[in-house]
Amino acid sequence: MFKKLFVSGTSACFEFENKNPYYNTEKYKIILNGKQLEGEYETNVFSLFNLTPATKYVVKTTADDCEISFITASETAVINVKALGAKADGVSDDTFYIQLAIDSCPKNGRVVFEEGAYLTRPIVLKSDITLELKKGATLLGDTVEAHYPLIPARVYIDGKEEVMASWEGDPFDCHQSLVFAYRQSNIQIVGEGTIDGNAQNSTWWQTPKGRKVARPRLVFLNKCENVVFHGVTGKNSASWNLHPFFSKNLKFYNVKVECPANAPNTDGLDPESCDGVDIIGCKFSVGDDCCAIKSGKLYMGKTYKTPANRHTLRNNLFQNGHGAITLGSEMAGGVTNLSVSQCVFSHTDRGLRIKTRRGRGKDAIIDGVLFENIKMNNVLTPFVINMYYFCDPDGFTEYVRSRDAKKFPVDDRTPYLGKFAFRDIECTDCECMAGYFDGLVEQPIKEIVLENVSFSFSPDAEPHTPAMLEGVRTDYCREGLYVDNVETLVLKNVTFKDVVGEKIIRKNCGKVTQK
Repeated sequence: MFKKLFVSGTSACFEFENKNPYYNTEKYKIILNGKQLEGEYETNVFSLFNLTPATKYVVKTTADDCEISFITASETAVINVKALGAKADGVSDDTFYIQLAIDSCPKNGRVVFEEGAYLTRPIVLKSDITLELKKGATLLGDTVEAHYPLIPARVYIDGKEEVMASWEGDPFDCHQSLVFAYRQSNIQIVGEGTIDGNAQNSTWWQTPKGRKVARPRLVFLNKCENVVFHGVTGKNSASWNLHPFFSKNLKFYNVKVECPANAPNTDGLDPESCDGVDIIGCKFSVGDDCCAIKSGKLYMGKTYKTPANRHTLRNNLFQNGHGAITLGSEMAGGVTNLSVSQCVFSHTDRGLRIKTRRGRGKDAIIDGVLFENIKMNNVLTPFVINMYYFCDPDGFTEYVRSRDAKKFPVDDRTPYLGKFAFRDIECTDCECMAGYFDGLVEQPIKEIVLENVSFSFSPDAEPHTPAMLEGVRTDYCREGLYVDNVETLVLKNVTFKDVVGEKIIRKNCGKVTQK
């Protein structure tokens, strides 16, 4: 059985209802209105493109007898960017024509990018339109830094602060992102095309640190609502690729995000203080964390008290990042109602990566997190929960690294990590260790439950550092679960193969239950 996830005027997305992580049980073909389409599919999420608006379709697959009928959305207008004058040759500046198409598009209209490379400076989206990037179409970022205007960190409207730009959890002046939207709603970006930041041909990656104005994102959505990305590929961003900020009701279906492994700070998708985010059927391969869920540093958490809330990640493939799924370290507003299931983590440094530190504040609460039905392959350390993460200018100070609870008792700056459940997870070809759980001395992690979890190690494993904190050993290799400052640890049907030394390395750990 499969179900409908999304339908636009020209595209549709569907998901098989099974328990298999990312891949379907068998390869299959798609039958649309009685005609078998070219190509073979293998993932639980599949898409249709180049459909006709306001048209009825019937879709089936060769994998089962399920049949779904749907009607594509109607449209008021279609504006072809090439028809307005865009050259799409990858050399001519097409910014004017792209922005003209967006600005002139009526409500519920569609802006179409046919095949070609549309060289562009930053563009601004507006409400109630669809951008369709056809197969072979690329929005290609301009490589000149001066062509990306400064967006101020703050403006004041009727005396009230409005955060316009942010970097790593704080208000910070930024270069305008290649695709930018502010307080807009009902936007769809669909198709088989690409948004390419072109940073590999610019100076963005050459000088990533110490900037007074932060590098642009590929896409930055500030306080937007009802936005859907379907099918498109994002790549080669100057910094984070997709960065929704204080936005609501966001859908990412069958999206791909790609960056070289050595591209600095090129996170895949970082929703920050957002509510209602679905990330389904997506594929990530980036130079930093694949998906990092954030809610700001202390100022933002204390001032706006907006958690990352109601996030669902399902049927995704995470490859070649520092962390497959990361919470924090900017989590001062908290993380609530997070569900991760049916995902594959492959060749990432860490699988689940939770990172925080003293100074995130009393609103920095992560609780009730569930990870289930996940396969990890060649993940160096599958589970990392680190409350001594050495980020920020004071990252190596005694305040961050100290293990003296009397010197740093719980106060208004202390984060809290509650209950975490990891179920039905298979970890093969690990290298560093099974897991590294390190809570604060004064505020231990409340509870960690591992149920039906297996760990096996690569025979060619090499030593690595499991987590980024001062004083940690750098030569862990094929070791078990390190547990320090955890109140309750529950292990149900947890198995280890080829572990060197103790399976459970306990330090300051409270109740431990093994079944």
